Amino acid sequence: MPIIAKRFINPFTDFGFKKIFGEENNKEFLIDFLNELLGVEIVNLTYLKTEKLGLAEIDRRAIYDLYCENEAGEKFIVELQRAKQENFKDRSIYYASFPIQEQAKRGKWNYELKAVYFVAIMDFSFDTTDTENFVHYVQLMETRRKEVFYDKLFFTYIEIEKFYKELHELETHFEKWLYLLKNLAALDDIPVELDDETFQRLFKVAEIAKYNPRQRQNYRNSEKNYNDYILSLDTYFSDGYKEGVKEGIEKGLQEGIKEGQYQKALQTAEKCLLKGLTVEETVELTELPIAVIQEIVDKLPKS
Repeated sequence: MPIIAKRFINPFTDFGFKKIFGEENNKEFLIDFLNELLGVEIVNLTYLKTEKLGLAEIDRRAIYDLYCENEAGEKFIVELQRAKQENFKDRSIYYASFPIQEQAKRGKWNYELKAVYFVAIMDFSFDTTDTENFVHYVQLMETRRKEVFYDKLFFTYIEIEKFYKELHELETHFEKWLYLLKNLAALDDIPVELDDETFQRLFKVAEIAKYNPRQRQNYRNSEKNYNDYILSLDTYFSDGYKEGVKEGIEKGLQEGIKEGQYQKALQTAEKCLLKGLTVEETVELTELPIAVIQEIVDKLPKS
């Protein structure tokens, strides 16, 4: 059977995510999405450098998917998380610490800060015990009175896979956004339910046939990396468990699973790097320390 080409890009590829949310010409989409999600009134956004270095040269850096500032000087970190990460909450806090620290001023300063927003769009279930709520809004809270303690630090997590509404069930502009993010790559035509002016422009931006040959190839490469990433993830958990059980027969079930998974993680990391995934993507997938991934990189044959 012939392969039917998809009409629209996948927003969960690096190319698709940056095309929709990360380009200056298309930043109206990011502004509209954040306003709907956060209940704010952003008029304009400025894209900032996505790599943040620690205070010292040996400190670990942070590389955001998107980092922006609005007209009031408030900072917005937007992350696309394609696979579950064991310490993702810790990573969120760590990432949010950079735009807080960089607001420090030399000399006399009263410590007044601008708001910082961390937004994670996740293609997995963050909280499997909560099957109904797919958007989680998190702030510092005074626990006895259940009141917000600090109103300038926001964490928002969106579990896309928990959003199950069909087109005819969509009630709000934000629900349309969620539907679009989850289903864009599977759509063959533009649904009449998404007749909003913003979405009509987005469909034009997302239509693969409108790209020049180089853009189409860049998207295909990004799509391949995404598919390899998902396949590697499935293989990692499946083979890692099997290998762990096999080792467990000899060493004890618990210890064997751990060792088997670790060895499989090393193998998976090498495969990911050979297929073109970045060090950061490989760390995210395997949850191995960046130093271990770097050792694998150093041992790979130089092209």
